[in-house]
Amino acid sequence: MEKLIIKGGVKLKGQVDVSGFKNSAVALIPATVLAGAPCVIDNLPGISDIKILTQILRDLGATVTENGLNPVNGSHSLHIDTTTMTECYADYDMAKNLRASYYFLGAALGRFKKARVAYPGGCNIGVRPIDQHIKGFEALGATVSIEHGIISVEAEKLVGTEIYLDMVSVGATINVMLAAVMAEGRTVIENAAKEPHIVDVANFLNCMGAEIRGAGTDVIRINGVEKLGGCNHTVIPDQIEAGTYMIAAAATGGDVVVNKVIPKHLESVTAKLKEMGVEITEEDESLSVRVNATKPLKNVNIKTLVYPGFPTDLQQPMSALLSVAKGIGIVTETIFEGRFKHVDQLKKMGANIKVEGRVAVIEGVDNLMGATVTATDLRAAASLVIAGLMAEGTTEVENIHFLDRGYDLFQEKIQNLGADVHRVTVED
Repeated sequence: MEKLIIKGGVKLKGQVDVSGFKNSAVALIPATVLAGAPCVIDNLPGISDIKILTQILRDLGATVTENGLNPVNGSHSLHIDTTTMTECYADYDMAKNLRASYYFLGAALGRFKKARVAYPGGCNIGVRPIDQHIKGFEALGATVSIEHGIISVEAEKLVGTEIYLDMVSVGATINVMLAAVMAEGRTVIENAAKEPHIVDVANFLNCMGAEIRGAGTDVIRINGVEKLGGCNHTVIPDQIEAGTYMIAAAATGGDVVVNKVIPKHLESVTAKLKEMGVEITEEDESLSVRVNATKPLKNVNIKTLVYPGFPTDLQQPMSALLSVAKGIGIVTETIFEGRFKHVDQLKKMGANIKVEGRVAVIEGVDNLMGATVTATDLRAAASLVIAGLMAEGTTEVENIHFLDRGYDLFQEKIQNLGADVHRVTVED
């Protein structure tokens, strides 16, 4: 077990490079199963979820080689060859640690017409059903069963069809795309998710020879092909990591340039920070954003929505920031009902927050005070680190392994911005 020790009160200053997008990378790696040929994926973040997926591929018979670690942002490349794979069975020990293991279902169904994957794990942030995934697989002609925690999908053949998702789901949109790219005929996914990593996965599949149109809109059209091949692909920047550093800069009254970003993907976060009184400008031909927080912060209302709305993954870091902003802010969480577990930990530090169902009312306080707090999930961990950076005195953040699931070299990057933070190992 490890924890972070943070001495607050330091204004973050300097530059930080963003890594490849976690939410994209964890779908791209399973997608290589479809190729049955060598693929190279660049700009992958060096996080634990990537390591787990890499090991799953190796256990399934693929050859995976790591190349070119970037010491600045921790990114690296993977050479993945799934030629020798003949089936896909990911048991509980393989799948229990992350949500994205379910992408092996769509990819293996597309290539082998069958797959068996244990029910996925991941952060406990609320009900996360896979009914829309199953609905899509069945619409394409697959039979789906769940026995003893194992999801089995199988089809004699997959046939393109029209699929309307009852709710906007990133996971279901990607999984149906993976299954449909080698189905006979045309598949239309309506009410599809529009997140940037949907577009990134579609671009990767098209590079492999798929015919996908409309990714990034709510209607995606896929013409099935008989075979896919290998390709090279670079993962897009991580908008959640970028947003986290932007919020951390604002929280400490800092002046930080966040590099290697796509500002378009950050518009909802940028708008709220500006509304709070933070100065944000685009630099370096729109590849960087500068966050300069010299004015007192005022509270705002936040409502999480599917893209291009405010991302649920930044709700927890943002609520930490709102806890010290002047006035009262209301945070409405519409995506995951379990995304306020960090609030009790912020209260230990002096935050004034009341939660009723999916709504948190936050009245800003003058200062947070250092305390020992415990992370309950990935983004909660980030929010508690931000709270520690703002707080008077020393904060200890336990269960920091959650942070390693989604942030590459997080400790090193904020240290380079001046943060007084170090990691220690403690007895379990």
